[in-house]
Amino acid sequence: MDEHKRASAVITVSVAEAKARFSELLKKAAAGAEIHVTKHGNPYVKLGPDLPEKPKLPRLGAFEHVELHMPDDWDELGPEWDPYVK
Repeated sequence: MDEHKRASAVITVSVAEAKARFSELLKKAAAGAEIHVTKHGNPYVKLGPDLPEKPKLPRLGAFEHVELHMPDDWDELGPEWDPYVK
């Protein structure tokens, strides 16, 4: 059995071994383990728990209740920039 456990519950198995132990590996993944499947010794697939998505912030109209003000001279440089723009 080519299974390597790390501190963060990562299990590495070959494709053939994953095929033979699929049900067991699915149970471990559902319990929080991360399963790395390799093919010919190279990373191939990762299995892990289905984590809930982070709630997304509303984007459209997110600032509709905030009054924003942009001064008329927003694009004018101050005198401290004179040496750089000559």
